[in-house]
Amino acid sequence: MKTMKLSLGPLQYYWPRDTVLAFYAAIADTPVDIVYLGEAVCSRRHEMRLQDWLDVARMLRAAGKEAVLSTQVLLESGADVATMHKIAANGEFTVEANEMGAVRCLAGKASFVAGPHLNLYNADALRWMADLGATRWVMPTEMKRDDLLVLQLERPAGLETEVFALGRLPLAFSARCFTARHLNLPKDDCGFSCIAHPDGQTLRTRDDEPFLVLNGIQTQSALVYSLLQESSELAEHGVDVLRLSPQSQNMGDVIALFHAARTGALSVEEADAGLRTLLPGAECNGYWHGRPGLERVEVPA
Repeated sequence: MKTMKLSLGPLQYYWPRDTVLAFYAAIADTPVDIVYLGEAVCSRRHEMRLQDWLDVARMLRAAGKEAVLSTQVLLESGADVATMHKIAANGEFTVEANEMGAVRCLAGKASFVAGPHLNLYNADALRWMADLGATRWVMPTEMKRDDLLVLQLERPAGLETEVFALGRLPLAFSARCFTARHLNLPKDDCGFSCIAHPDGQTLRTRDDEPFLVLNGIQTQSALVYSLLQESSELAEHGVDVLRLSPQSQNMGDVIALFHAARTGALSVEEADAGLRTLLPGAECNGYWHGRPGLERVEVPA
């Protein structure tokens, strides 16, 4: 059974430029194999430009990582479309297509990664993406284990499977900015207020339970999705890559625990016990087990 690769997904939050650069400089020294880069959430976030992301990609490539440029999920303007075209035509790095416009730009011209927001749920869709040039696909975050196992048996030869294995779940994208709305600010004059929340802004119920996280135009789960205790099962069923989503604190330690589990340096149970102390919220894994997403299903050792 081959060892799964670890990937670091695109940064979901809005951080100051120096923070972003320091974060990826530290990532270069971790055992992560693939790093996705770029603004995937909101085009108003302007701390990092495309040239900055390309510079980071070259630094990571020099450190032995596979760097991938991610496109934005929700395009809202002509400028967004123009940026997407520039990313697709970069000619240097593989691109993760997160909406069908990017797929159309890349089809027949360059190999690409079919991102988790393309809603690929059946074998026909996988064959279509592979025919267009996809070399890896990322499972939709709400897909359950049994459905993935069917697709693993039917996926085209040469198409890798990547699974979102850690992070707050990206539940929805909207034309409305919920962070600005929370502050009674218009979206076009938001003051870039989401930069004050490096892991998003938690929305709580009247019973003071964490419910959702506001992240600009993106809504996330308050709980942190984790499939570390399922990682052995994922490897057995031929998953090629586990995706970890960036968080502002402890990311190097989180990567180290996943690496220790995949190499056998720690048992899955030991690694998961350590992981729970490093996350910005409690764990959940319900979707994988065909349960409500916010549930936590314990896997027997």
